Amino acid sequence: MSLPLYKPADQCRYDVLSLGEVMLRLDPGEGRIHTARSFRAWEGGGEYNVARGLRRCFGLRAAVVTAFADNPVGRLVEDFILQGGVDVSLIRWMPYDGIGRTVRNGLNFTERGFGIRGAKGCSDRGNTAVSQLKEGDIDWEYIFGTLGVRHFHTGGIFAALSDTTPGVVIEALKAAKKHGTVTSYDLNYRPSLWKSIGGQERACQVNREIAPYVDVMIGNEEDFTAALGFQVEGTDPGLKSLPVESFKKMIRQVVKQYPNFKVAATTLRQVRTATVNDWGAIAWSDGLFAQATQRDGLEILDRVGGGDSFASGLIYGLMAYGDLGKAVNCGAAHGALAMTTPGDTSMATLPEVEKLMQGGSVRVDR
Repeated sequence: MSLPLYKPADQCRYDVLSLGEVMLRLDPGEGRIHTARSFRAWEGGGEYNVARGLRRCFGLRAAVVTAFADNPVGRLVEDFILQGGVDVSLIRWMPYDGIGRTVRNGLNFTERGFGIRGAKGCSDRGNTAVSQLKEGDIDWEYIFGTLGVRHFHTGGIFAALSDTTPGVVIEALKAAKKHGTVTSYDLNYRPSLWKSIGGQERACQVNREIAPYVDVMIGNEEDFTAALGFQVEGTDPGLKSLPVESFKKMIRQVVKQYPNFKVAATTLRQVRTATVNDWGAIAWSDGLFAQATQRDGLEILDRVGGGDSFASGLIYGLMAYGDLGKAVNCGAAHGALAMTTPGDTSMATLPEVEKLMQGGSVRVDR
């Protein structure tokens, strides 16, 4: 099986590097955004969550490339990142104009949902510092050539932030490939981000330009349709969850068009209620599929970040085990555990992930 081959750890400063926006998440807890009188603050961002999970749960050396307006809000998010153990030395700081007219930091209001009331997000992220990154702003040659990185991760959320961010993604991926770094990309299609800049048509155009530089392509079932434009005959294109066999047909189409993919993986989620989901995952490599243990009726406290934690578990599994079956099970177990705690980022530990992978019970540990 042609799984990615990683550079030796002693030749690299970082095991994993992520490129993306990190926002301040304001969480009303059990309440609603529009009636809240207090919020709990977290940090979070699709691409960053992967690096943080790989650092906090799996103990890898992680860093993030992002940008902030240099004000107290930006420094607060930096403090959260530091608490997560992720290296902040590659963050780009932009001068603040006093009111955010030219540059600002992103806010993400997210309520968790419960039962028949689904989770809801409201982002306030226009004109953020990281959305203004353009080609040439980051010295990727220094990062990948001098410092050294074993795995580079980015995704479709960052690519959707502005007209310039797709160019930054491609520039970074090209440099990573040049220096033998394994690359991954999470399609993470968000209609709200693409709505004002060309919609789904623009999303497909951008992601098709990016896909040839990706080794490990990640997305849920909807992402491969909405963000890459693939359809499976005989299925309803409006479905949020494809049957496993239909997904396999889609992946066979995808990898035929993009033979550079060494791994393609997706979560398989069926939403019963906001707090009860069926949860699983499947991955492809070299013509073969591996499916994770299916967990039906999974109880969820906070679903945000579940897919990112799947991605970090999958990446760890590829690096540590070199086995597709173990990797997809590691990703599914980590994603499941991440959704049992609040916030975007994982609070799981490696022993907990390994225990769940082995079918361990949930009796109290004393």
